[in-house]
Amino acid sequence: MSFALTVAEREQFLADVHVAVLSVAAGERRGPLTVPVWYNYQPGGQVSVITGRSSRKALAVRAAGRMSLCAQDEAPPYTYVSVEGTAVIGETGFEERLAMARRYLGAEGGDQYMAANAGSAREDIVIRLSPVHWLTADFGKPQA
Repeated sequence: MSFALTVAEREQFLADVHVAVLSVAAGERRGPLTVPVWYNYQPGGQVSVITGRSSRKALAVRAAGRMSLCAQDEAPPYTYVSVEGTAVIGETGFEERLAMARRYLGAEGGDQYMAANAGSAREDIVIRLSPVHWLTADFGKPQA
């Protein structure tokens, strides 16, 4: 038996709300940049991460053209989904930013977050990751 998730299981897990860790090459003589992020994913689609246009992660993704993202359950039995693939930078709008804020903070908290951060809206961009490689495990799966 394997701890690996099926395609449907991994896509559903990634679609659930987790704080993920984004990793991207950070240049010569540097380890990868690894930072926690909010993200959005719909099964079969792209992973999206909203960040500042001049943030280290945006600059590194723009330079590398690819990245990895890992989402996990922090309590036993541990489960994780890691995806790696091409990544592109694009523009984001109010509705996408609002949906992300509400995903993580709920309707009221998301609305408050957007109101408190209205001034940074022009600085925000979206990174879109097209998953190519997956690595998964569910250590709660029964083994034969």
